[in-house]
Amino acid sequence: MSQILKRFSLGDGICPEAELLGDRQFSVELARAIRKMKPTRQIECVELMIAANNVTVPYAEALLVATPAARLVDGKKPPKLTGVTPEQMAKMEREMGDLRRQYKLVEQTRGRDVLNLVLAKGYLARLLENELVAQCLRQRQPDLLAEFETIVEPVSLGQQQFNVLT
Repeated sequence: MSQILKRFSLGDGICPEAELLGDRQFSVELARAIRKMKPTRQIECVELMIAANNVTVPYAEALLVATPAARLVDGKKPPKLTGVTPEQMAKMEREMGDLRRQYKLVEQTRGRDVLNLVLAKGYLARLLENELVAQCLRQRQPDLLAEFETIVEPVSLGQQQFNVLT
């Protein structure tokens, strides 16, 4: 019964913006670690875990330990992880900062990249509709033609078909 109650209260204390984990399965212990951080840090940590594809309790606890006291709910540092030297902790904090910056950069350029892909796919589709171009590619570059056709064909997901990027 206590496990059921814990599952019901899994999201308590986690800010709504950090509930990016909502569609993923995660343990009560992971929620406990996230809950100890202030909302802005919760969001950062959840984004880092998703970006690293590492939604685990040890990673959440490492992020918790690496969190400055000012960004924790109680304002005091949790106990240090055993077996982690101060040098390793400093390295992990630097790497987390680098990962956060890379994540933000990718987030900023994603829209432009998707637009460029949509335009390129449309251009390829129009080229392949031109029978002279298609015939020339068929005769001289059949491998390239096959790749272009793969790019412009709709993608099938189960029973539904989606035209990717258009």
